[in-house]
Amino acid sequence: MLKAQFDHTNCSDCPIRHRAVCAHCDADELEELEDIKYYRTFEAGQTIIWSGDQMNFVGSVVSGIASLTQTMEDGRTQMVGLLLPSDFVGRPGREAAPYDVQATTDLVMCCFRKKPFEDLMNTTPHIAHRLLQMTLDELDAAREWMLVLGRKTAREKIASLLSIIARRDASITPKDKPAPIVFDLPLTREAMADYLGLTLETVSRQISALKKDGIIQLEGKRHVTIPDMRRLMEEAGDDSDGGFLV
Repeated sequence: MLKAQFDHTNCSDCPIRHRAVCAHCDADELEELEDIKYYRTFEAGQTIIWSGDQMNFVGSVVSGIASLTQTMEDGRTQMVGLLLPSDFVGRPGREAAPYDVQATTDLVMCCFRKKPFEDLMNTTPHIAHRLLQMTLDELDAAREWMLVLGRKTAREKIASLLSIIARRDASITPKDKPAPIVFDLPLTREAMADYLGLTLETVSRQISALKKDGIIQLEGKRHVTIPDMRRLMEEAGDDSDGGFLV
């Protein structure tokens, strides 16, 4: 098992504190959450929850990325979403998980026991309000993703996925002044192809084209630098403020 690389006892030092479900909580509310909180770690490829399983916890991704996958009756599977740092896992009031949730990378989750969390939502408006905000953001992002899958070209799809990951990384680790965004791509090219509805060959070809045109810099297969975020968003077909709600 993995060891989380941060202080579990101090929520103020948490890397997702300003974006997670506890973002608007005051000190007293954080203490109440502390009583029902625990951390879990998962290795890349490990299943966090199977579709249909009873969920006895909810929580936020602290570090790493997970995938949401749905399986059809004939056994075919489709990746239907990604969970990035600060994203919420589980639904209060729903007994069973609607999707398979699998760690795409090594992953750390901040978990809350489900029933006490549901009770706390009824007495802590800051938590209920923040969870509503996050749910609406997720709905907006899902609608935008329908545009990516249905109308964008292969090049625009790759650029869109890179911009989503890059902007989320920048929001989790804000910088004092504008600078190139650097991150390790959390998905294999096979996973990107599955998620975007493309072939592996197309994904590789479009990534190479973006590199050749100077839109991205690539070291190895995963280490990505975005020299100019505006150029990447233009390639994604997004508007000047970023397009997607993430």
